Amino acid sequence: MARKMKKVIITCAVTGGVHTPTMSDALPITPDEIATQSIEAAEAGASIIHLHARDPETGQPTPDPDVFMQFLPRIKQSTDAVINITTGGGLGMTVEERLAGPIQAEPEMTSLNMGSMNFALHSLASKYDIWKHAWEKPFLEASDDFIFRNTFRDIAYILKHLGEGCGTRFEHECYDIGHLYNLAHFVDQGLIKPPFMVQSIFGILGGIGADMENVMFMKQTADRLFGDDYVWSVLAAGRHQMPFITQSAMLGGNVRVGLEDSLFIGKGELAKSNAEQVRKIRTILEELGMSIASPTEAREILELKGGDRVNF
Repeated sequence: MARKMKKVIITCAVTGGVHTPTMSDALPITPDEIATQSIEAAEAGASIIHLHARDPETGQPTPDPDVFMQFLPRIKQSTDAVINITTGGGLGMTVEERLAGPIQAEPEMTSLNMGSMNFALHSLASKYDIWKHAWEKPFLEASDDFIFRNTFRDIAYILKHLGEGCGTRFEHECYDIGHLYNLAHFVDQGLIKPPFMVQSIFGILGGIGADMENVMFMKQTADRLFGDDYVWSVLAAGRHQMPFITQSAMLGGNVRVGLEDSLFIGKGELAKSNAEQVRKIRTILEELGMSIASPTEAREILELKGGDRVNF
């Protein structure tokens, strides 16, 4: 089964490529906002900060390394948190575009989606009548015909250029049971070595549903495939965020919060910041008698290369 955790790692996904500026005024858009909220999330207890970049003017997801470099050094200078950069980027980006920032930055961690999938956001387009930017509604509506691409060749390419080339380790994002078997294929090939982080994801249309039984199903499958070679974590979209990650922690897992995954702090109440979500889950976990991992402890658990060996 998954490696037994003495302390819980909290990851905070600060902005993402799913939600648009109209949906929440708290969603960080500019490099200054992303840096500020990342630092505050780390101070609240997040040991890993997962990052996307956005166009500072429009808030649209961007793969531009120059935008990443406007906030990565500031976060590193202000906190010891592990910086984890997306390789998923945003809808419609090519693999080469998605890797431009990480290849330049050579971070300790990046995300790595373990398969191609339908990634549908179009239902969100009907929830708003007035939009801050012209790109938002068409961006969401177009996702009913979008396939997020990560073929076996793409995954191998990322493992080679980031893993071998940069010493980066991965948050292996598994949106369905098949993604666990894809991961097992690369483990069997010797291209992914333990300890590796498995991020089980629930509630994205196109992936496994947000049913609590699926949490156990995903964990049992991962236990069978990987034994104690992996470190388990869970994220859940929208209103499922807090109950699902609390359940995963009670089962010995780690947790991910952040405005990438959910804009809310409670039923019908928008979160004021990423740090507010971090503080909430930290309070829940500590009241359940759990201890929170520091960045140093997270590095030891995941055997990361260290913040002194990144390129920013």
